[in-house]
Amino acid sequence: MDTQSVLSYLQDLQVKIVEALELVDGKNFLQDSWQRPEGGGGTSSLLEDGNVFERAGVGFSHVLGSKLPPSASAAHPEAAGRAWEAMGVSLVFHPRNPYIPTVHMNVRFFVAKAHNSTDTDIWWFGGGMDLTPYYGFEEDAVHFHRTNKTALDAFDPAYYSKFKKECDKYFYLKHRKEPRGIGGIFFDDFNELGFEKSFKMQRAVGDSFLNAYLPIVQRRKDTPFGERERDFQAYRRGRYVEFNLVYDRGTLFGLQSNGRTESILLSMPPIVKWRYDWQPEANSPEAKLYTNFLVDKDWLAVA
Repeated sequence: MDTQSVLSYLQDLQVKIVEALELVDGKNFLQDSWQRPEGGGGTSSLLEDGNVFERAGVGFSHVLGSKLPPSASAAHPEAAGRAWEAMGVSLVFHPRNPYIPTVHMNVRFFVAKAHNSTDTDIWWFGGGMDLTPYYGFEEDAVHFHRTNKTALDAFDPAYYSKFKKECDKYFYLKHRKEPRGIGGIFFDDFNELGFEKSFKMQRAVGDSFLNAYLPIVQRRKDTPFGERERDFQAYRRGRYVEFNLVYDRGTLFGLQSNGRTESILLSMPPIVKWRYDWQPEANSPEAKLYTNFLVDKDWLAVA
């Protein structure tokens, strides 16, 4: 198991994505490197008040600990009490234009260390990406999902469907009874292909991100918008905040493991609104998000 190769890949991936986004936005990211007293550290790359992105964060972390926190050991009771090592790249982009969807991606690797020489390490990969539109476009949804499927098909043609279902299940706000967005793919606790092939699959997912998202940005970034669209965007961003603080495993793991709060909450949108029992007007563009996009749908069958 070559953890150094995973570490190098993740560091390079962060740089590659940041450089691509700087070209699109025309503004440079702030680079904030940090160390964790318990072990490890990382770099938080942040763009705020950009030309295209109101807030964009790409975080790399490599952290170590002496005892697995509850958010991780709940799924792996056999790993409870073990020392651990976690590394990953996590990003969230909140665009200024409401016609550009918010996007999230995470790719990570986790090791629960062996207790003794007769024991073995427990390791797994996790990650995926999902799209959260405010005003939906079928061609964008189809493109995003098709790119995800292409990245996975070389490993198993069944993976896309399996991981799409996992994504739809994971990014669901139970208290709202609605999905966060149109999904994508999500996998966790993944080691079934062995280390080399599992790592290769994770790389395929990470490497496909820019192709999945940037064509959508280019199509929508010059679409005219006004206060109505911005107001609805701020309202829907509230759902994003609710999910991250209530359900997101990465957020919970970071906070429970005494992680760096500024980096953990890098994913939060800059401007958000909540309203009491608000409903969109029937047949409005805002209502179509709920009726046409925040539904269980096979996006590849739409094409």
